[in-house]
Amino acid sequence: MSNYKTELKNITTFIFDYDGVLTNGSVILQPDGEALRTANVKDGFALQLAVKMGYNVAIISGGRSLSMNKRFEALNITDFYLGVSDKIAVFNKYLAKKEVQNSQVLYMGDDIPDYKPMIASAIPCCPADAAPEIKAISKYISHLPGGRGCVRDVIEQVLKVQGKWMTDEGFSW
Repeated sequence: MSNYKTELKNITTFIFDYDGVLTNGSVILQPDGEALRTANVKDGFALQLAVKMGYNVAIISGGRSLSMNKRFEALNITDFYLGVSDKIAVFNKYLAKKEVQNSQVLYMGDDIPDYKPMIASAIPCCPADAAPEIKAISKYISHLPGGRGCVRDVIEQVLKVQGKWMTDEGFSW
């Protein structure tokens, strides 16, 4: 892994996979086919804070469910792409839409479908329990597993490097 910390100052955009990053990757299937997932409130706090502070925040996921839509709406995340089979195509369209350069993107994924957008990002990173192929291309591997604070970990690091952590700008006391 390279010294990724020096590159964090350029990040304006966070892109995350959902299952295995914002969740632990487990789903409970209900009889009606709806998949239940658990999410971490510290990850949620960091996501809504990043949005509030003006960062671009997007979710690109192969999964889809009504509960995912509701979670993103509650966190004020408006850029989410569900049921995606070609993540690099969505990634490229998103960057063009937001007029963002690859050098400004931190992408966190955990498995093979995330491989292409991760290598196209300035800072590919992953949770502690990511697939070996994903760990191999990551500039940072969180000490935390998916669904257990790894998203908070990377957002907090970016905000700290950029001098925006624990400031009045994003925190309401």
